[in-house]
Amino acid sequence: MTADEIWLAATWPLVRAQLPGPPASVIEIGCGEAGGHIPALLDAGYQAVGIDPEATAGPGYRAMPFEQYRPGEPVDAVLASLSLHHVADLGEVLDQVAGMLAPGGTVVIIEWGWETFDEPTARWCFGQRLRDQEEEHGTWLAGLRAQWTDSGQPWPEFCRDWAQGHGLHPLAAGEQAAIDAGRIRAGCLRYAGRREGGRP
Repeated sequence: MTADEIWLAATWPLVRAQLPGPPASVIEIGCGEAGGHIPALLDAGYQAVGIDPEATAGPGYRAMPFEQYRPGEPVDAVLASLSLHHVADLGEVLDQVAGMLAPGGTVVIIEWGWETFDEPTARWCFGQRLRDQEEEHGTWLAGLRAQWTDSGQPWPEFCRDWAQGHGLHPLAAGEQAAIDAGRIRAGCLRYAGRREGGRP
């Protein structure tokens, strides 16, 4: 499995549990070239559209920035999985999300908290078997480890400078055990909320 496939499989149960039932309309912010959760949403009977400048061509996708997308009518749910750290103005995007949700609509956010990616967590991740990004199923962490080493900076400075990083792998059993034992910090925000009736 690719890193994207692993991530999508690991997060699908959380996403599915928070959504209204099919055939609800769902917009995914930042589905990427791989399609994000859109294939699983469509297979489950949702009316789903993935919005991303690099979205794949085909039904269910719009190759454009989310900020330029306007649905024809309010939607039942909006999903953002590791995409909000790419937007220029988070407040503007969240206002747009609230404005496109139907009353009672759901927003599901899974985002990487780079600020919590501290040095012990980085060292633990870098100590795992990492394939170079150029290899099949390679990971961004191998490149990050090399960048940090080459920078000569202490981790907090390097991490702050690198805050535009992309991607995140799913929790593995060893990672969850390290989090539970307090040896590393979790670096993922999971949020689901529902819009009440009336104004957002």
